[in-house]
Amino acid sequence: MLEVPFELHYRKFRFDDDEFYDFCLQNDNLKFERDSIGNIIVMPNTGGKTGYLNSKLNARLVIWNEILESGLVFDSSTAFRLPSSAVRSPDVAWVSNERWNMLSDSEQEKFPPICPDFVIELMSITDNETDVKSKMTDEWMANGCKLAWLINPYDKKAFIYRPNQAVETIYGFENKLNGEEILNGFLLDLRVLG
Repeated sequence: MLEVPFELHYRKFRFDDDEFYDFCLQNDNLKFERDSIGNIIVMPNTGGKTGYLNSKLNARLVIWNEILESGLVFDSSTAFRLPSSAVRSPDVAWVSNERWNMLSDSEQEKFPPICPDFVIELMSITDNETDVKSKMTDEWMANGCKLAWLINPYDKKAFIYRPNQAVETIYGFENKLNGEEILNGFLLDLRVLG
């Protein structure tokens, strides 16, 4: 097993995709992401509240998806290799069947080289809202995500990201988020997070 130095997220590594995948496998007790310039970021485990809320979000999307079977739902342990070469793990992701089936078996097995059609990022108590907003714009939307939600359960706010549009802010959890044409018929009642 590789030793992981404490300062790992401050140092620049130039792993190619296979080396990064192998590095993650050899250090499977830790979770990593890679930004578009090759920096390796050690990701902390979530706390109980965040894990519980993530599960609620995933369950609702899975139940909706089981009816239509129009794509695949992924949890926060799935890393996607984005067109920018970043490797990121959203809290919830959905990829259409059509796009998923274009990948080879090998690509589906490793870090799928695809940007999800839809992602949810759920802020934890330790997240910095400015940093997470940058990730939404610079990673997800810049790489082809069609709809993304950033949900802050502590301030009861949600931010809706769409390609080439201003970010929409929803205040209060008495609202429902609509999956629009990407997730036809999916509604998330934000009260389940309150």
